[in-house]
Amino acid sequence: MSLTPQDTEVRRPGSRHDRGGRGRRRRRILRWSATVLAVVIVGTAGAGYLYYQHLNDNLRKDDLNIGDKDDRAAAPKANSAGQTPLNILLIGSDARDSEENQKLGGAKDTYNTAPRADVQMLLHVSADRTNMSVVSMPRDTLLDIPECTDPDTDKTYAASTSTMTNASLERGGPGCTVATWEKLTDIHIDHFVMVDFAGVVSMADAVGGVPVCVDADIYSHTSSGHGSGLKLRKGTTSVQGKQALQWLRTRYGFEDGSDIARTKAQHMYMNSMVRQLRANATLSNPGKLRALAETATEALTVDDGLGSVAKLYDLSKELKKVPTERITMTTMPWVYSSDGNRVLPRPTDAAKLFRLVREDIALDGKDKKKTTTATATAEPADTDDKIAVQVQNGTRTSTLAPVSGRAGTVARLLVGKGFEEAVADSSTLVGRDETVIRYPSADLEGDAQRVAEALGIPADQVKKSTDVDGVTLVVGADWRSGTKYTSAVDDDTTPKSASALNGADTKACMHVDPDYTW
Repeated sequence: MSLTPQDTEVRRPGSRHDRGGRGRRRRRILRWSATVLAVVIVGTAGAGYLYYQHLNDNLRKDDLNIGDKDDRAAAPKANSAGQTPLNILLIGSDARDSEENQKLGGAKDTYNTAPRADVQMLLHVSADRTNMSVVSMPRDTLLDIPECTDPDTDKTYAASTSTMTNASLERGGPGCTVATWEKLTDIHIDHFVMVDFAGVVSMADAVGGVPVCVDADIYSHTSSGHGSGLKLRKGTTSVQGKQALQWLRTRYGFEDGSDIARTKAQHMYMNSMVRQLRANATLSNPGKLRALAETATEALTVDDGLGSVAKLYDLSKELKKVPTERITMTTMPWVYSSDGNRVLPRPTDAAKLFRLVREDIALDGKDKKKTTTATATAEPADTDDKIAVQVQNGTRTSTLAPVSGRAGTVARLLVGKGFEEAVADSSTLVGRDETVIRYPSADLEGDAQRVAEALGIPADQVKKSTDVDGVTLVVGADWRSGTKYTSAVDDDTTPKSASALNGADTKACMHVDPDYTW
C-alpha cells in the first residue's frame, strides 16, 4: 500500500510536544470539532430566547485577538445599505483537559498539556446575508505566527516563522490563532468560537444520524493498527455515535490518505448535518434540543462579543438567513513543503481566495459582477522625481526560485516613468503572493499611492508598515515578468484548487482507496 508524505509520524520538531517521542506515540486525534459550532448555531436557531438563558454559565470566554496591533486587519466598510459582513473563526481544540476529552482524544501521556488548534475554519457571512463561505486551513500548514501576549499571565511569545498553524493556540490561547489568520489573510475577524472534543458523538445521535456516502466498501484499518476503524458499505449510510466519530477521524482509506482528504470528508459531514438540523422535525422536541444545546455549550469557548447565549442566538438568526444552497465549503489552496511532510499556502491561489473573502465576493460565483475603483486618498508630499522608492524582489514561491534581477528591472521601469530616486535592493526576500507597496508613516502615504498609481497597482495593495523606513515596493509572485502590472481584482472566480463544495450538494461521495476496501 502506498501512502502520501503526510502519513509520516514526524511532527513538531523541536517543540515541547516532541518530549519523550510523543509525536510517535500519540494516537491520531479528532480534527473536526469545529463542526460542532456551525451545527449548534445553525441548527438551534428556531428555539426561544428564554430557553437558552440557563446555558450561559456553560460558556467560557477568552480575548479575541492577542497579537501585535500592527498585524491586525482593518474592519470592512459597510455597503450602501449599511450592512457589514461577519467573519467568525471556528477552532477545534485537541485539549485533553477532562476525562471525557481524554477518552475521545486518546494518548494518556498528553492529559492537561497545552492544546493545539487542529481544526481551523473561517466562516464568512456576506454583508447582505445572501451567502456564506467557509475556508478550512490544513493543520499542517507552515506560516508566520505573530507575537502574542497571554492575557492571563502577560507572557509574551515572540513571533515565529515557518511554524505549524495549529501551534498558534499554545501561544496564549485562541486570540493568537485569530491574530495568525489576520496576519496571513488581512481579513478582519469579528468573533471566534472554539470547541473541544466533548459532546461531539452525542450530537449526531441528537439529530437522528447524519447521512454520508462512500463510493466503495471501506474499512479504515491497517495491520499495524492505524486507521479510525470506520467500516461502511458502498453508498449512503446515516452515521451516529461511534460511527460519526470514526467518519470524522478517517484519513486512512479516504482518497490519498492525507489530512486534505479528511478535511473534504469533514466538509461533506458538516453540510449534511446542517441540512439535517434545518429539516429534521425531531429537533422540535424540547428534550432532545435541550440535550444538544447543553452538551454543545459546555464544549464552547468564545470571545466576549459572543459571551452569552443571547448573543449566540442573535448570531444564529443571522446565519439562518443564508440558504443552504448558498453555503460554499473550501480548503485553502496549498502545496507540499520541500520535505513533503507539511503544506504551504499555494502561491497566487491562496491569496486570491483570501481576497474574495476580504472583498465579500461569494465563492459560488452567483454574485453580480462587482467593480472596484482604486483611488488615492492622500496627496503626495513630493513630485515624482523626488519620491524615493526602494524596490525589493519578493518573487520567490514555495515551488519557484526568485526571478533574478527582478528588483532592478522594476526600479528601472520607475526611473523611466520619472521616479528618479527609485533604487533596487539586491537582497532577495521571502516570497509574497501579491505585489505590495509599503510606507512607514502618514506623511509618506501620498507618495506610496502615487507610485501605485503610476504602475497600475490597486490602492488596497498600498499598506502602512513599521517594517520599512521609506516607500518600499515589494514585487510579488504575481509580477514575475513584464513591465505592466496586471491586477487580479477583475477575476472573481474561486480557484479550482480550493475544492469548493456546495452546501446543498446531496450527491457528494468520498472516494475510497482500493487498498482499504473489504
